[in-house]
Amino acid sequence: MSMPTLEAAPPPYERAVAPADDKKDFLDEQINVVAPTRPPIDYSSVGAFSSSMWRRFASLWTRRFILSLLAGQVVSLCITCTNVTTTELVSRNWSLPTTQTWFLYFSLFITYTPYTIYQYGFKGWGKMIMRDGWKYFILAACDVEGNFLVVKAYEYTTLLSCMLLDAWAIPVCLFFCWLYMRPKYHWTQIVGIAVCVGGLGMLVASDEMTDKDWPAMSRAKGDVFMLVGATLYGFTNATEEFFVRRSPLYEVVGQLGMWGTLINGIQAAGLEHHDMTLASWNGTTIGLLVAYTAAMFILYTVAPILYRMASSAYYNISLLTSDFYGLLFGLFLFHYRVYWLYFVAFAVVILGLIIYFWSATPEEQGKLDPHSPEYVQRRHESDRIAGQV
Repeated sequence: MSMPTLEAAPPPYERAVAPADDKKDFLDEQINVVAPTRPPIDYSSVGAFSSSMWRRFASLWTRRFILSLLAGQVVSLCITCTNVTTTELVSRNWSLPTTQTWFLYFSLFITYTPYTIYQYGFKGWGKMIMRDGWKYFILAACDVEGNFLVVKAYEYTTLLSCMLLDAWAIPVCLFFCWLYMRPKYHWTQIVGIAVCVGGLGMLVASDEMTDKDWPAMSRAKGDVFMLVGATLYGFTNATEEFFVRRSPLYEVVGQLGMWGTLINGIQAAGLEHHDMTLASWNGTTIGLLVAYTAAMFILYTVAPILYRMASSAYYNISLLTSDFYGLLFGLFLFHYRVYWLYFVAFAVVILGLIIYFWSATPEEQGKLDPHSPEYVQRRHESDRIAGQV
């Protein structure tokens, strides 16, 4: 993958003639989309510089970039919804983090696995599990434990420590993306990430000024939990991006749900079987569980699509706006008071998301060639893969 040059931009589309492949999806009978280059910046005069800067800014707003920006805010809003519902569950004497997440994995399993079987047949699905199930098992195990450790971290350390240390997932994700796909990060992408993290710093400062932190039970223990959990988050985000760029979404998400259901279920039975009998099970808690599961289901469905449209790194920095959405919820539910720095911080994070693709383009973030495994004969060759862009 190469970065944009200042030479004339190539035609936006080139059709490659390739031999027919009955394992390919309808949209993968290879129309190779050449990543558009950004218009060059002209430094010859003030007027030329201003005009070229405007052309560069206008070139950002492609359909793919706009959808990536919107998808990033959807997952950020989903994160906020999960935080709010979890807070409400805890306030109602329902604190079973592992059991709570089990419903997410089970919903992914019962939604995407039947469709995978429909596409591959039972025999093909079984082959896929025997040959590739191990890698999805590792992905699911890291995802389950990442969720578990992050939830536990909130019990021991402060809110501000959690917010800051959670950002560790960003460099971890960048590292594993580089390890898997060897992207050439442009310096403006690093600047964009730095600006987003600066926005996070403003959000942290806002929480400190409005006294929304709480005492730490065991700060060192909680910080270690958060760092390990953030590391697992960064690893799973980058690994899932690597998978969905090469395999159908329904296969990857279905396998994540299946193995996650098993791993999470065993862990919940071992750690929370006694607390399950003491928890308050009523209409309100069940409704909050449904809301939590729905928000997480949307997040786990939209996230891999965003990985394809942009990247898992872009997904991670998009999540930095979630605290702003948390303020909006808190105004009505928890009677938070509005602090002006929240709005500045939100604008700074959005600016960072725009800067991230100032020189690079979403199309350059990784090769996109999703297809079913070579050893599987799909039943419906003309079906499109969800999220193909």
